[in-house]
Amino acid sequence: MFEEAQLYSPVTTGAGGEVTVHLHDGHPGAHDPGYRRRRNEIAAAALGWRPGQPSPTIDYREDEQEVWRTVCRELAPLHERHAVAEYRDALARVALPHDRVPDLDDVSSRLVGASGWSYVPAAGLVGLRTFYSALGDRVFHSTQYVRHPALPLYTPEPDIIHEVIGHAHLLATPTFGELHRRAGVASVRLRDEESLRFLSRVFWFSLEFGVVVEDGELRAYGAGILSSYGEIEQFRSMQLRPLDLREMGTVDYDITKYQPVLYRAESVAEIEAVVGGFFDTCTDESIEELRHEHAVA
Repeated sequence: MFEEAQLYSPVTTGAGGEVTVHLHDGHPGAHDPGYRRRRNEIAAAALGWRPGQPSPTIDYREDEQEVWRTVCRELAPLHERHAVAEYRDALARVALPHDRVPDLDDVSSRLVGASGWSYVPAAGLVGLRTFYSALGDRVFHSTQYVRHPALPLYTPEPDIIHEVIGHAHLLATPTFGELHRRAGVASVRLRDEESLRFLSRVFWFSLEFGVVVEDGELRAYGAGILSSYGEIEQFRSMQLRPLDLREMGTVDYDITKYQPVLYRAESVAEIEAVVGGFFDTCTDESIEELRHEHAVA
């Protein structure tokens, strides 16, 4: 999960071992003591996990299960209308349950045979290097908490609905799963932190919030759009720009709001050529060149 996202809800461990998720005052659950306790419990379970162990089994409550069911029900027809074909194919192939929140190990078991990907738990903040280098090994760090039940169709930060409904289906596709991996491999080549942030922004405006023309129609392939009831309804009305690595890698964004600017590819082949080509060839030096070109443009 992105470092930028978790600056919104950092996780700390006190001297006595107590785990606290710090929700921003404007967060839907900020003033709900029960929700805050629940977030702390789930974060603590992730912090207690060690590689090689099964992922923590979360006994999801009925209100959390109902949020999952609501999102699945509302997104299903929108995916049919607005998602790229590979994502729609993956929905049937992965066959996630619609009536309950799946365990991360359940998600992994559905993905391993299809694409070799697996999930591991994250309490919250995952550094960019940790997150991206894991992608290179087909491992995805994921939260396990569910968004606040008062707003089931909105979250200001990535929850398990975003991580699984959005990303897991992309990971099961030949094109977009491979682009995740190529981003991870690219991150290992980059020594400079600014270069890594540039890569993370390109990832954001493609695999998180990418749109593409497919069969003559603008469709979404970004996990952030595909897991958001509101954004999948509105992405066609956003400001659309052509793929531009210099812009994508330097522009700032706010994860807590709908993305007002999206970068449109004219085909899936263009995504592979431009975004995939960047992941395959980028170095600290080539990224510095792009940053300089953007600064003087």
